[in-house]
Amino acid sequence: MNSTLKKTYTKEELLKLYNLPLEELLKESSKYMSNNVEFCSLINARNGKCSQNCKYCAQSSHYRTDIETFPLVDKEEVKKAALEAIEHKASRFAIVTSGKTPDEGRDFQLELDMIKEINSLGKLKPCASIGILNEEQAKQLAQSGLKRFHHNINTCRSYYPEVCTTHTFEDRINTCKLVKKYGMELCCGVILGMGESVEQRVEMAMELAEIEPNSIPINILMPIPETPFENYHDKIDEENVLRTMAIFKIANPQAVVRFCGGRMRLSQENQELALKTCVEGILIGNYLTTVGREPAEDLETVKKLGKNLI
Repeated sequence: MNSTLKKTYTKEELLKLYNLPLEELLKESSKYMSNNVEFCSLINARNGKCSQNCKYCAQSSHYRTDIETFPLVDKEEVKKAALEAIEHKASRFAIVTSGKTPDEGRDFQLELDMIKEINSLGKLKPCASIGILNEEQAKQLAQSGLKRFHHNINTCRSYYPEVCTTHTFEDRINTCKLVKKYGMELCCGVILGMGESVEQRVEMAMELAEIEPNSIPINILMPIPETPFENYHDKIDEENVLRTMAIFKIANPQAVVRFCGGRMRLSQENQELALKTCVEGILIGNYLTTVGREPAEDLETVKKLGKNLI
């Protein structure tokens, strides 16, 4: 984590930075960069049939996206994926499940066992992305040895009702608070290109600064057919993705800004530019319902840029 002292910015200050010539903005964000890149990986451990109506999501039961659905995978499948993550030089590995909350009873207990299994390998830090938590669940996750919990805000508070109405922005904030209360690290980021304004991207940066996550995953919307956002291909361009990531790094210098789903919407040139100036982490391999990049290609990029893989 970058040790640079954090400054609290006003919305006006961040908007002014956002609108600088791109080269000047990226020069500013690069001041807060280390020379490290961290790889993480995930397993899609339960897919589809989610009760929530997030308008971007292929897994929502509100939309007919025709994705494959499956219940929680077994522990051996998780172990196999974790061992592959080690081969691909990942240092963190996440169990990701669909649904609003961890299932009560058997599923949640199995997820706790999976976390212990990942820890037993000795070479990966376990992460989990399993929905909105209550206090007892957060406590048990911490006791199981979970190092980091992932829970995105997805967008800013002011735009959240345009994205989802079956739970609230505050529900997500409350989970983030529980994660930190029980001593786990927090991975909390956004999805860009869902129709938000530039001002709202700045609001996201400020709201994340209040939350103080350890990691900020940046997803770029990959419009899914049959979802309400299926035609949102042109809501953000490559330059504005770069500008937003730079602002996130400036407002959150202590956090690792991380490439996640949708980064293939950026050219290789712009992916490398981001890794030089504002991005210090990569979720390698495929994502939940969209395709990523071969880990070997990311390794080559890291070497090409002279970065340290941690």
